[in-house]
Amino acid sequence: MGKAMIRKIVTVVEEVQSEMGQAISPPTRRAAAIAVIANPHAGRYEADLEDLMAIGEELGGILGEACVKALGITPAEAQSYGKAALVGENGELEHAAAILHPRLGKPLRAAVEKGAALVPSNKKRGPMGHPLDIPLGHKDAAYVRSHFDGMEVRVNDAPRADEILVAVAVTDSGRPLPRVGGLTHDEAEGKDGLR
Repeated sequence: MGKAMIRKIVTVVEEVQSEMGQAISPPTRRAAAIAVIANPHAGRYEADLEDLMAIGEELGGILGEACVKALGITPAEAQSYGKAALVGENGELEHAAAILHPRLGKPLRAAVEKGAALVPSNKKRGPMGHPLDIPLGHKDAAYVRSHFDGMEVRVNDAPRADEILVAVAVTDSGRPLPRVGGLTHDEAEGKDGLR
């Protein structure tokens, strides 16, 4: 069973108060929690990535809860979420996939209450300070267009060659000034993850 060797966790909150000269009230807010962890498979091929899957499960709860706490909301008030990983040069994209996909979602959903929709994800390889885009989508209804968004994060000293940067983002709203139509947050039922 893997356990994340965490070097540090960085939490960022972005609050948009105005857009194109229009006041945003209440402001739209999104938070990202980023764990910088050791990559146990850096520099070598390993067929069995079970330990990374277990690390993903551990980090899903830690990072999701950190985002909700940073926003100062209840889990039920979270509206959208996303996940992403940036692998250092001695790792491979499959290391990010092992962390993000099999088991990270369940504890993240618990941290934001419900989470019927798929968690949007992104994975890439890059050097220290490289930007990582965390895609965002409504947590319960994928068809809510106002919540199609993203949050860019970076950590100046990560990932080192033998590290992975794992990030989760959570919002308390959609984009500022959404006006492209479609299902709204208030109309979403969240029964099938789509509507």
